[in-house]
This record gives sequence, C-alpha cells and structure tokens, in this order.
Amino acid sequence: MAIDESPIGSIGALSAATRGIAGPGEVVLKIRGGTETYIAWSARPLARGTIVLVTADRGFRSVEVETLDPLDFLVTDLTPTDPPA
Repeated sequence: MAIDESPIGSIGALSAATRGIAGPGEVVLKIRGGTETYIAWSARPLARGTIVLVTADRGFRSVEVETLDPLDFLVTDLTPTDPPA
C-alpha cells in the first residue's frame, strides 16, 4: 500500500465512543500494512466497539465515520440462472 493512502473506505472499530456534534472519539483502522488510530467524528453518538466506515478525511489524522451494517457485506443474487448446457 502507498504511504499516502487515503483512509476513506476503510473499516474500523471505535476505541473511544464518539459524541456526535459534541465531540470526537477514536477509531482504529487497518491501513498501510498495520493499524493506526484516527480521531473519529460522527453525526450522532456511537458507542465504543462500534464497527464503522470512514466516509471522509478531515486531515491531520481526523476522519468522519458512520455505522456499518454487517449485512451490507452479504451479497445474494436472487436472479435465476440458466441450467448448465
């Protein structure tokens, strides 16, 4: 991974709760071949341990996050397929 890799799109867990507009928390991200801690801002308070997605980079190791629904990762193709020939 490149040294200047953007954290946008990274998934992490909050190591310190966010307080919405009242203040940030912290998120641990797997990035650049290791783990790094960033200041995490969110629109609403989020509990410690919440799995989040980084949606914006605020600069100076500060990011905006939102909750991530684990079901977003399930991909189910319900389209009928043709039987093998």
